Amino acid sequence: MHSLPVLVLNSGSSSIKFAVYEAGDGARTQLLEGTADGIGTDQGQFWIKDAVGKKLTDETPALPTRAEAFALVEQALRGGAFPAVEVPELGAIGHRMVSGGPTVVENQRITPELIDEMEKYTAFAPLHTPIAIYIMREALRLFPGVPNFVCLDSYFHRTIAPMAARMPIPEEYAAMGVRRYGAHGLSYESIVHQLQPRVPERLIVAHLGNGASISAIWRGASVDTSMGLTPTGGLISGTRTGDIDPGVLLFILRKIGEQKTGTAEAANELERVAAKRAGLLGVSGLSNDMRDLRQAIKAGDKEARLAVDQFTWTVKKWIGAFVAELGGVDMLVFTGGIGENDIDSRAEICAGLDALGIVLDAERNKVRGAAVISAEGSPAEVRVIPPAEELMIVNHVVRLMGSEAVGSRQ
Repeated sequence: MHSLPVLVLNSGSSSIKFAVYEAGDGARTQLLEGTADGIGTDQGQFWIKDAVGKKLTDETPALPTRAEAFALVEQALRGGAFPAVEVPELGAIGHRMVSGGPTVVENQRITPELIDEMEKYTAFAPLHTPIAIYIMREALRLFPGVPNFVCLDSYFHRTIAPMAARMPIPEEYAAMGVRRYGAHGLSYESIVHQLQPRVPERLIVAHLGNGASISAIWRGASVDTSMGLTPTGGLISGTRTGDIDPGVLLFILRKIGEQKTGTAEAANELERVAAKRAGLLGVSGLSNDMRDLRQAIKAGDKEARLAVDQFTWTVKKWIGAFVAELGGVDMLVFTGGIGENDIDSRAEICAGLDALGIVLDAERNKVRGAAVISAEGSPAEVRVIPPAEELMIVNHVVRLMGSEAVGSRQ
């Protein structure tokens, strides 16, 4: 295969991450990476780094909308606006998408019709899908002739067991596509990829960040995961409830209904409460950032302590559940911003799990970044492994490009 420059676009609820890779036979070289963060604020961040991590630009523009944010990304990729940034002619573009809904389950080439189909299921990832859809449409318009591919987080979780995927709801709603899809699939897939060729049989991976989830993986395939129909379910996250008694949501909805007149308006407000005002932020009343909460705990903030205790307690419970589901555990992996960098969270999560075969070494745990942190003799190995989502997107794009080339010759 000839060298293929691949642009990766990874959009979040308030950010757009991008990277350019040079993909060749078995080689993947990152040429540059960048982020437009703080979308929806007047204090955004926009930076680009080269292959060795040197910042080529670092700005703090107002980014009131996704359009302004993506306009900066476009200018960087097209050249001229940022003279220090050199981008090769793109050969393909890969997009991260949380879920394509019940009808789009495979990674594939993007067409306008495919975008329309995925847009039908915006409610399945309401904080992520709208901006992803917008960027896909813009990429097709701005880079005509360059093939675009969607890479789904839900793709990795397509192997979860039916009893985990099916929600305990009437069939009429299940028929609408309401089921467990999971998220962070590209992160989990990248952990399995990095563990090759010795992927443990019984693997639990905790992706802990502002969005947090955990997955049970059997022989490299997802069998269960904490997030459900949307990323709001599962673990407590930075601003999301995680799993919660439906009666709580009904109570809040009725209270909202006392102020809101329309059903849609009330539902939108409930969504804001459950997905943007809850979680670590809601309990602490302070912040959704674990670093802020750890500082507050040192100052004696009881609400910050409660929020963090709830977070680590919930992760611990899910680990126990997945050990039962897998029949044991051979390896536990921490990944994501909190998983990689928060020493205290890892220690608090693993405390008391000796009976499950998980024994942490306090000294080894004093690291940030990739490491083995389990104690000598621990039945299960505990590791910290940074995710490589962009790399997985590049790998999928290369595979799909190859499939198209083979198909065109047949």
